[in-house]
Amino acid sequence: MLEGITEALQILAERNLSKDPTIREAVQMIVTALQGQDRIEQRCHNMALAVRQFALLPHSAPDSVYDEIWSSLTLDELRVPSLSGIAAHQSHGDVDLF
Repeated sequence: MLEGITEALQILAERNLSKDPTIREAVQMIVTALQGQDRIEQRCHNMALAVRQFALLPHSAPDSVYDEIWSSLTLDELRVPSLSGIAAHQSHGDVDLF
């Protein structure tokens, strides 16, 4: 799916087309949607990590331990390529999604 979107963005980013404000707006909408997908993916990854850590805690663990686990989670889908959908697979600089 993402390869097809990347190809469509490449076509839309061609010099002749990219001057059209409607095309630029459409490209921005696609990029925003992809970034949203990456954020959702990272948040799901974080929640799964937190749940696995919670499962290892004894029932008597204080609330501060749970708070520490939650506070250690970060939204780094833009920083860690393996957690980023399209960013992990870009092979050129024509369309900069992030």
